[in-house]
Amino acid sequence: MITLKSFDGDEFDAYLALPAGGYGPGIVVLQEIFGVNEYLRQVADWYAAHGFVALVPDLFWRQEPGIQLTDQTEAEWQKAFELYQGLDEAKAVEDSAAAVAVLRKHPACSGRVGAVGFCLGGNLAYLLSVRFRPDCAVGYYGVSIEKALSEATNLGSPLMLHIAGRDKFCSPEAQKQIHDALDSNPLVTTHDYPEQDHAFGRPGGEHYEAAVAELANLRSLEFFVRNLSGAGLASAQKSLSDRWDEHVKYEFATRDTEDTLETMVADAYVNHVPVLTGGVGHDQLREFYSKRFIPQMPPDTSMTPVSRTIGVDRVVDEMVFEFTHTIKMDWMLPGVQPTGKHVRIPLVVIVHFRDGKLAHEHIYWDQASVLAQLGLIDATKLPVAGAETAEKVLNPSLPANKLMER
Repeated sequence: MITLKSFDGDEFDAYLALPAGGYGPGIVVLQEIFGVNEYLRQVADWYAAHGFVALVPDLFWRQEPGIQLTDQTEAEWQKAFELYQGLDEAKAVEDSAAAVAVLRKHPACSGRVGAVGFCLGGNLAYLLSVRFRPDCAVGYYGVSIEKALSEATNLGSPLMLHIAGRDKFCSPEAQKQIHDALDSNPLVTTHDYPEQDHAFGRPGGEHYEAAVAELANLRSLEFFVRNLSGAGLASAQKSLSDRWDEHVKYEFATRDTEDTLETMVADAYVNHVPVLTGGVGHDQLREFYSKRFIPQMPPDTSMTPVSRTIGVDRVVDEMVFEFTHTIKMDWMLPGVQPTGKHVRIPLVVIVHFRDGKLAHEHIYWDQASVLAQLGLIDATKLPVAGAETAEKVLNPSLPANKLMER
């Protein structure tokens, strides 16, 4: 917790979460009616894990500083609504703006700052945008936005709104008013979730929908990356790329299991999708890397890079992977004895990062192509291609449609 100063000179508290790299763009997280509780701190931690400096100001401090409620009991609901009804909305927007101002000057922050809010905070994110112009803002199922749509002409920075179609606190009429007022504004992006109710993004809540929440969160994350990161994103992307290269070096060059694990979070997992090999957590991965993967990599194994795509929290590598099947390879060919044959295939790795380390790897290849090249299936009788799949990836001008012509 850190202390902020309001525009009228008083002090109030806020929860600060820093990224692993210690520096990045800022996001002010605006609370629901339950105060700066564990959920809001987890939201801040999630953004920090993705490279942002996240700050959650206590917006109930003028009534009851430090209040932390949940949605689990009727008494807490009543207390939350009491605080909401007693909130001075204009002052809450000013306090949100004060948090933005403090974050802009924080030594860990790049100077660019956005805001994200939920429920009460979703409305405050909108009001903050039209009154104080953060670099961008996101509102989840904001309550009462329709009452201040006359201020939308003051909007000067990008705004994203997530609207729950069955939100009992934002009626269909209110949703229509929001769309009518904002849809034509090029600064505004709205996402409708017709089957969702209020607070569909709060884990453990009555209306929580994990898949929909993840979609909304990824949309928000991409929005913040696009509008806040700039040079900071380039630096973060380089860091992810370097970390992935380091991981690969330990697997294939130095062949050191412990160094490999050091690049991964404790609960990381690896999934070789075609054959379901890998493991979850350091203990399983230590067993897998030390006994099945690193010592069972043929000595002539090589990887030819084709493309690399780097996002805010993942790296996608496309490559051509080749080897001669001279040794046992349980990780790719469980139960198959060495054939002595050469294999060349396209391979894609999707690597997700958390807190600057690898959180999971999804590795994809065409197992039918591998088996065909090893002579384990008859490619002349199946719609399967061999090494030519890799050749065409490297040289797109090679003929297409050969299997259809056959």
